[in-house]
This record gives sequence, C-alpha cells and structure tokens, in this order.
Amino acid sequence: MDAALRMDDVHLQIGDTTVLRGVSLTVEPAQRWVVLGANGAGKTTLLRIAALYQHPSRGTVEVLGQRLGRTDVRTLRERIAFSSPAVADKLEPTMTAAEAVMTAKHAALAPWWHRYDDSDRERAVSLLERFGCGALAEHRFPTLSAGERQRVLLARALMRDPELVLLDEPTAGLDIGGREQLLGDLSDIAARPGAAPVVLVTHHLEEVPPAFTHALVLRDGETIASGPIVETLTDAVLSACFRVYLRVEHTAGRFTARLA
Repeated sequence: MDAALRMDDVHLQIGDTTVLRGVSLTVEPAQRWVVLGANGAGKTTLLRIAALYQHPSRGTVEVLGQRLGRTDVRTLRERIAFSSPAVADKLEPTMTAAEAVMTAKHAALAPWWHRYDDSDRERAVSLLERFGCGALAEHRFPTLSAGERQRVLLARALMRDPELVLLDEPTAGLDIGGREQLLGDLSDIAARPGAAPVVLVTHHLEEVPPAFTHALVLRDGETIASGPIVETLTDAVLSACFRVYLRVEHTAGRFTARLA
C-alpha cells in the first residue's frame, strides 16, 4: 500500500520567521508516529500541513495518495481525522457532544451545513459510549470538563472510519487520571489490527502512548532525529531537543525522562 502521508523537504516561511526547514516524514499504513519537540518547534504547524489546513512555502505533501495543491482538500479532509485544540475552539458552541461528534462526518464545524440521519446519530452516540461519555451525548460541548471534551474529540476523530488520524496534543489540560485514561484509549486504537495510521503531537515524553512505533523529533523547525521509536527517543536526541542533559527510560512501553 502507498504511504498514508508523505512530506518531502517541507519548508514554511511566515514573514521573516522560518517555522519549518526541510522537514520530511513518511507514514506507512501500519505505523503510529509521535512528533516530539519543545514549544515552538513547529509540531502543530507540521500537523496542520498534514491535515491540509496549511500550505508549505516549499516542498511536497501527499496525503492518502493525493498531492496537496493538485486535489480538492475539502473532499480529502473527509478521509482524515484531525483533532486539535484550534479545531475544538471553532466548533459551534451550541452543539451537543453528539452533534460535535456527528459533524465530523463532513469535517464540519457546525451541524446545519449538511444533512444527518438516524444512523449518523447512532454512530456518534456509540462512539461516545465507547470512550465512556455516552451519558454526555445531550450536554452542550462547552459545558464539559477538559477531560470530557478530549474524550468527545477522540470520538469525533473516529466518526468517519478515517484513513489517517492526526492528533495535536490530545492530553493537553488533563489531570493525571484523565491523561492515563486517554492514553489507554489511544494505545488500544493504535494496537487494533487494521487501524488507521496515527500521527500524534506532544512535547511531553510521558504522553507517548504504548504501541506507537516511530518518532520524529523537531527543534526550531528542523528534524534532529526520525525513525523507530526506541532508536530515536534516546538520551542524546532528547537532550539536544530540549537543550538540557536528560536520561531517558523506557519501561513497559512508556517513556520517561529526568535530568541526567
């Protein structure tokens, strides 16, 4: 099968600021990638390009076999799950949790631009139940706690049976319990046979879910390491990434780091 995502020598210049410089990434169908880096490293921007919401200044991007700039991104986005705090902030605030999930069928931010039927609603509620928040189906999305919103957004990400899943800091704002529950959900999704490839952005090493296979490490918009996860998330790489001497430990599929 073709790569789900192929980014080759991607640059992004905004005014006088170079946000990304020569970043390449190839995500094969059976892979689960984490993109790691400090704040301002370019992680979220890279994911926005992969999700077809940003065009690079230079380089090529192919998503599900389609070249960015030569395809209808509105149609292609319907095959991608993209979850980001920026997207969540744009959701129509009057929507219920079920509607927030259901509108992902058309990558929509509000419910009135498309038609939905009973089967769409049943799927949305089923996904909410799968992630332990079925009782919240009729609650307004803005009234939910941070942890509840993140679980709703994860359900939303799977509404379309996506061919590529892109997650931007899905555990942001969660307490330890909520974070661990969500990481368990992500690990279950990643480990399921035939599951869509996943790219997850984070700047916390302990938030890398088990069952993820590869890592891309960015610093100041450039790649400093990329490849199989255990070979990539090393003392030397993470120390260079965060500019402090770190000792990385890998136990039972989870990573931690502390000052060396």
